[in-house]
Amino acid sequence: MPRSDLREKVYSSLRRDLISGAISSTERLGEERLAELYGVSRTPVREALARLQADGLVTRDEAGLHAYRPRLTDLPDLYELRATLEARGITRSTSKSFDRASLSTLSATWVALRADPPDTTDDLVALDENFHVTLLAASGNSALTDALCTVNAKVRPVRILGGLDAAAVVCAIDQHIEIVEHVLAGTLDSALELLVAHIDSSRDRVVERARQAAALAGAVRL
Repeated sequence: MPRSDLREKVYSSLRRDLISGAISSTERLGEERLAELYGVSRTPVREALARLQADGLVTRDEAGLHAYRPRLTDLPDLYELRATLEARGITRSTSKSFDRASLSTLSATWVALRADPPDTTDDLVALDENFHVTLLAASGNSALTDALCTVNAKVRPVRILGGLDAAAVVCAIDQHIEIVEHVLAGTLDSALELLVAHIDSSRDRVVERARQAAALAGAVRL
């Protein structure tokens, strides 16, 4: 197998095992053990770990590398911060600096997704993050936007856990379209109500996925 193909295979396999919880967040990601697990040398494992660290799925502490997982108790607080940041962005939509053109483009993008929905959880999460960052960036406050990006990075490893539910994807697409259309129409109370409900729903799903991943990781250790 060509080196590039082997490198990609190890990266994909390790990423899958991290996302599924098959590798516990408390388990040290040693190159030698992983090389034995995947039947390869340490070089492609080292390269895969570097990529996964850049992806935010692997983190380093004093004990070495391990899978990144926010603590369950942190998730509600992170989502509360996210709701606060995004709500503030909507209240700023009446300012002269508000970028309506970017939101018109954003609306068209999500309308198009009705006919061509994302195929993977990764794609859906990436699209969702882009939507909310664009919505907040339109407010003209880069500090708010930077803070939201930080929150996204912290919860992303849990958000991409699990599979896609087709009905849930359709519902999510419609929710995004409704939110941006209300902002563009100036019906901000409705936009804010929809946004908060959407974020709360996402929080509940993410917390449940984190619980399931923790339970799976515990079962694997047994």
